Amino acid sequence: MQGHDYRRKLMTAEQAIGLIPSGAKLAMGLGVSQPPALLRALADRAEAGDVGALRVYYLLATAIAGETVLRHTLRDRIRAMSLFHGACERSLDALAAAASLPAIDLMPTAFSQAPRLLSDWVGIDTLLTTVSPMDENGEFSFGTNTDYALACSRSAQRVILEVNAAMPRVRGDCTVPLSRVTAIVENDRPLLNLPPAPRRAADDAIGAIVAGFAEDGDCLQMGIGALPDAVCAALGGHRRLGIHTELMTPGLAALMRAGVVDNSAKAIHRGRSVFTFAMGDTAFYEFLHDNPAIEAHPVDYVNDAAVIARNPRMLSVNATLQIDLQGACNSECVAGRQYSGAGGQLDFVRGASRSEGGRSIIACHATAANGGVSRIVPRLDGPVTTPRNDTQIVVTEHGWADLRGKSLAERARALILLADPSFRADLDKAAWQAARNG
Repeated sequence: MQGHDYRRKLMTAEQAIGLIPSGAKLAMGLGVSQPPALLRALADRAEAGDVGALRVYYLLATAIAGETVLRHTLRDRIRAMSLFHGACERSLDALAAAASLPAIDLMPTAFSQAPRLLSDWVGIDTLLTTVSPMDENGEFSFGTNTDYALACSRSAQRVILEVNAAMPRVRGDCTVPLSRVTAIVENDRPLLNLPPAPRRAADDAIGAIVAGFAEDGDCLQMGIGALPDAVCAALGGHRRLGIHTELMTPGLAALMRAGVVDNSAKAIHRGRSVFTFAMGDTAFYEFLHDNPAIEAHPVDYVNDAAVIARNPRMLSVNATLQIDLQGACNSECVAGRQYSGAGGQLDFVRGASRSEGGRSIIACHATAANGGVSRIVPRLDGPVTTPRNDTQIVVTEHGWADLRGKSLAERARALILLADPSFRADLDKAAWQAARNG
């Protein structure tokens, strides 16, 4: 019966996209799970004028989406609703500005709230995402991207899947049954490969400082990029580490391969590395495939601060763009323009702070723009991603400061010492003026 139902739902990308009416609210898979055949067919249909007034909700677009449904020439038919900006949105915004079009709109949210936002508050009616081939139980694994896809698969009227043999089958709470699927499109092709970001001396310096906070038996959460990669590279001498992270990376996988991570000290999911989305290269995706030491779960579970806190000794490491002299962090905007998003930073800052023996680390380079701009600033240029009340340990290549138990004046003095020396005098003046003005 399953085979019959599968064949009945199997169709071309054009046929599947033809099921979507004008005015639909679509959730598109995050990152690696963005389905190329479906997105190309949707863009072609919109360009032909056969469908319009669509809204596409998503986090972290890739070039696959940028070249199809998000391109600025389709703005009058497909409205992009980003929950997290990245390089794709920054590039598209530049093209839109040249064409006198508005930037891609951002819907601010914590990553942990994305499933409820899309399913309950927005009320998406269609899910488009990539999955692994169906297993013997009639289930498709979301593979690299359970995040908000699981909730959307349970609430959407239409669940349209692009089945790709390259998508790893991952264990955990991360599958959708054939009975919930509206249409299936088969498209085997290599998954998006994310090359490692080049590391600089400042990254390795920060990585060494952060690794100094790690102890055997800690449970890790890491972000993406050169800085977290440097931290992972510096953890090789540790043992019995665990992983409970929103993002699984090749750096974390390398710690598993080396035996540094065995998840033996975790209180929940002992023996398992837990994540909600993953990005890396082909070898990394092969490592994820049917690995009994790895589980994927939805983001409203993985990023729930109460769940995070159940693991003792959480070590959460996140990057930011700016830190003010009171300890507040802006991780979203540069010079008043949307650059990134809140993601799960505050989820893990608060979860780690509630964990027994947990530590939350916010790390950044001391400068940006080739040393021309300080990341330690008197006042933030953008929104507060992590409030000063929540910030714990701050690290730059010049050292670290634990802000817990420090007054505003003490915080300012500690943070100024983390700034590049060329900016410290001006920051001293700003701190003195702020204290004078009360």
